[in-house]
Amino acid sequence: MPHPDDIDALLGAEGPFARELPNFAPRSAQQAMAKAVQHAIAECETLIAEAGTGTGKTYAYLVPAMLSGERVIVSTGTKALQDQLFFRDLPNVRSVLGVHLKAALLKGRANYLCLYRLDQTVREGASFDRNQATQLAAIRAWSARTRRGDRMELAEVPEDSPLWLRVTSTPENCLGVECPFYDDCHVVAARRQAQEADLVVVNHHLLFADLALKQEGFGEILPGAQAFILDEAHQIPELAGQFFSQSLSARQLTELAQDALNECNGMTGAIGLVLEPVESLQEAVRKLRLTLEPLPTRGPFHDVLKQEGVPESLRDLGDLLAVLTDVLASQAERSRGFMNVHERAASFTERLDRIVQEHSEQDVRWYELFPRGFALHATPLDLAAPLRTMRERTHAAWIHTSATLSVAGHFDHFARQLGLDDPQTIRLESPFDYARQALCYLPEGLPDPAARDHTERVINAVMPVLEASNGRAFLLFTSHRALRRAAEWLADRVSWPLFVQGDAPRHQLLEEFRASGHGVLLGAASFWEGVDVAGEALSVVVIDKLPFAAPDDPVLQARLAALEQAGINPFMGWQVPSAVIALKQGAGRLIRGVHDCGVLVLGDPRLTTKGYGKLFLASLPPMPRTRDLAQVRSFFERVAMEASNPKAAERDSFSAPDD
Repeated sequence: MPHPDDIDALLGAEGPFARELPNFAPRSAQQAMAKAVQHAIAECETLIAEAGTGTGKTYAYLVPAMLSGERVIVSTGTKALQDQLFFRDLPNVRSVLGVHLKAALLKGRANYLCLYRLDQTVREGASFDRNQATQLAAIRAWSARTRRGDRMELAEVPEDSPLWLRVTSTPENCLGVECPFYDDCHVVAARRQAQEADLVVVNHHLLFADLALKQEGFGEILPGAQAFILDEAHQIPELAGQFFSQSLSARQLTELAQDALNECNGMTGAIGLVLEPVESLQEAVRKLRLTLEPLPTRGPFHDVLKQEGVPESLRDLGDLLAVLTDVLASQAERSRGFMNVHERAASFTERLDRIVQEHSEQDVRWYELFPRGFALHATPLDLAAPLRTMRERTHAAWIHTSATLSVAGHFDHFARQLGLDDPQTIRLESPFDYARQALCYLPEGLPDPAARDHTERVINAVMPVLEASNGRAFLLFTSHRALRRAAEWLADRVSWPLFVQGDAPRHQLLEEFRASGHGVLLGAASFWEGVDVAGEALSVVVIDKLPFAAPDDPVLQARLAALEQAGINPFMGWQVPSAVIALKQGAGRLIRGVHDCGVLVLGDPRLTTKGYGKLFLASLPPMPRTRDLAQVRSFFERVAMEASNPKAAERDSFSAPDD
C-alpha cells in the first residue's frame, strides 16, 4: 500500500484502486483534484474545483477526506446522489484504503417515518380510498421491520403520495423529547449517528437548513466539522436564497389550524376556546387567496399591496393569527402539543409582520401563487454576506466542486455569488475525447427565440437529426409552454416512443426511455441536470433556447437593479454567466461515458448573431461545430461503422465511474 500522503500513487496505475476496482482507470485530472482537496483540508482553505464529466471527482474528494483524520461533511445536490455516494462510492473507497472510520447518512426529517404521526393517522381512522388504504398498510408493515425508517426503502409507496405528509414530521409539529415514541425515533437515531461519525453524507437542503438554524441560534443538526465538501456546488446560490429567506405560506397556516384542532382531543374545554379563532383564520387564508387571484403567479410584494382588498385581507389575517396565538398561549402548559402550536403561531406572526411591515433595503419582498394557496417571502438581496459569515463561523475548509462552475474558464461569477474572497481554484478538463465523440450542430435559418413559431421551427430543424440517430434523444426546453407545444407537434409525426415530462414521475420516464432503446424524451427544468443516461439510448441532446432566467423573477429583478447601481452591467455581469452555467448543465447530459457518442443541437441563433454568443460556445466542452446537416448524418454513419468494428471499440479501454 502506498503512503497515504501519496495521492498520485494511491490513484495511479500501480495503486490499490487500479488493482482492486473493476473498470477503474488512472486519470491525471483526478489525481490533481485529489491533491488540491488534500491541501485545502490540511490548510483549512476555500477551494473551487471544476471537474469535467468523467474526471472521477467523487473519488478525488473522498480519498483525501477519508485519509485526513478530520471530521468531514460531504453535501450532494440530491437525495439520490446522496444514497449513491453513501451506499456505493464510500464503501468502495473505504474497502480499498482499509480505513476504519465511522460514516453516517443524514437526511431531512421529512425523509424519515414518524412513529407518532403514523400512530395518529391509524388512530384517526380517516376514510382513505382503496389505494391509500393499501399504502398505509404497506407503511405499517414496513414500520415494524425497518431499522433506519428512510422512506426511500419503501419503493411500493410513491415518493409523491400524500400519505407521506401524514406519517412524517416537520420542525413545527415535532414533539421532541416529550414524544411518546422518542426513544425509537428514526430522526433522533440518524442525528445521533451523525454526531458520532467521522464523515457525514448530507444533501444541500439539509446542510443549509442546519446552517440557517445555527445562524439564528436555535441549535444544530450536524456535528461541527473541519471540512465541508459541496458536490454539485453550482446549485448552492439558488438553494442558499431559500434558506436565508423568511417565508409564510397558506399551507403552513392551514396545517397550524388543523394541528391546533387535533390537540383539543381529550382536552376538556379546549375546543370551545380554539374552534372559533381557528375557523376565522382558515377563512382569512381563503379570503386572501381569492383577493390575490387576479395577480400573476409571482411578483414583487408592492404589486400585492396595490391589489384591491389585499391590504385589508393581510391586516385581517395578521389580527386573527395574533388572536389564535393568544388563545394557544392560554393552553400551552396543558400539553407539549399545545406548546408546539403556540410557538409556531407566534413565529408565523413575527414572519408575517416582517414581510408585510418591514421595508429593509437588505430584503427583496415578493409573493407566489399556487392553485389553492400562496406564499409570501423576504429574501436577502445579497447572499454573499450571510454565506461568508456562515463559513467564517465554522473555521473549516470549504471545497466547492461541480462540472459547471466556470464561465469561459473563469470562476468570478460563482465566487461573487457565494462571497468567496480570493479562493484557491482548479479547473480540470474531462478525459473524454469530445473531438471524436461529439458534434455540436447549429442549424441555420432559425428565427429569433421570441418569434411565435420558434418552437415549431426548431423541431422542424431537428427532425432530420432524429431520423439520422433513430430517435434516442433528449429535447430540453427553457419553458413548459414550449415543451407542451413541441409535444403536441410531435405526437402524430414521429414513430419513436415519445416521453413527455409531466405524463409520469421523472424516474419512471427515465426508466422507460432507457428501456425503449430509441425513444425521444421532452423535458424542462429538472431534466437539465442530475440525469444520467449512458450508452446508445441517448445520442442527441437538443436545447431550444439559451437558458436565461425568467425576467419576471422579482428577486432577480432586484439583484440586477442593485448591480446596475453598483456600476456593473447586470446582463453581462449576472444574466449571461448564470445562463452559461445552466447551458453547460444541459449539454452535459450528452456524453456520460468514454464510449458515448452524440450530437448536441442548439436552436438559439443568438449563439452566432450576438457577441455574447461566443462566451457560451467557449464554455462548452471542446467539440467540433457545424452548420451543415450533411456532417451530422456523416457523424452518425461513422459512429455506426465504428460500433460494428470491434477494433474501434477497443480503442478506449476503460469506462469512467459515475460522478
